[in-house]
Amino acid sequence: MTQLTLLGTGLMGAPMARNLIRAGHDLRVWNRSPEKARAIEGAQACDDPAEAVAGSGIVISMLSDGPASAEVESAARAGFADGAIWVEMASIRPAEARAAGERFAKRGMGYVDAPVSGGTKGAEGGTLAIMAGGEADAFGRVAPVLEAMGRPVHVGPVGTGQLAKLANQAIVACTIAAVAEATLLLEEGGADPAAVREALRGGFADSTILQQHGARMTARDFAPGGPARLQIKDLENVLDAAGALDLPAVRAVTDRFRTLRDEMDGGDLDHSALYLELRRRNEGN
Repeated sequence: MTQLTLLGTGLMGAPMARNLIRAGHDLRVWNRSPEKARAIEGAQACDDPAEAVAGSGIVISMLSDGPASAEVESAARAGFADGAIWVEMASIRPAEARAAGERFAKRGMGYVDAPVSGGTKGAEGGTLAIMAGGEADAFGRVAPVLEAMGRPVHVGPVGTGQLAKLANQAIVACTIAAVAEATLLLEEGGADPAAVREALRGGFADSTILQQHGARMTARDFAPGGPARLQIKDLENVLDAAGALDLPAVRAVTDRFRTLRDEMDGGDLDHSALYLELRRRNEGN
């Protein structure tokens, strides 16, 4: 097995690391909070990024955003192995991915942007949807590794993985808003939301968001799987990538998530907590 490195062992990175270890990979890990790296049994926890990437043919980044990834990339630069491939699995801007791809190409290294969807449950179960952008041969080299964490699909050149993730996040956010409105309608009308979700199972309105996040809304369980603050980051990246395109649904739901974060102290709640913002705007009705 090729020696691997995973940088970032937080909510998503930790279960991804454990799946790589279960698949038999020799894994080094690093995290800004060292105790989170040391908690990954079976991995070699490293003190700094350069030590973590030394000798690794594939380096996976699962950090918070583009600037964080670029900062750690810079710190790791002295340790990169010849011909290694950097796999960016965090959600960053497509332009940041393209710039990173150019930097790595100048060093004779490969680059694949491969953000994920599926949240912590998908990370734990190894069922993540993985949208990969990059050259076909680079994707071919990393695909067997990605398969330990989910279902990788090559969607085009560098940057298109991130663009696919932005499309995913636009769908997720707008669907959360629709499920919140449907849940409120059911609750206020006297129907049993859980029974309605079961009735809708398999129909056109059914979705993972309806079943999982609808249940969260009914139970008022907003422990973070996908924090609202990260949903906002992704939505702002959608609007940035859209340029002159008008995306009215995305713009409206972005403003609502900002209200949840800025006026309701909900940035660290799960993004399904957009239901709370909807309840607040309906107070008195």
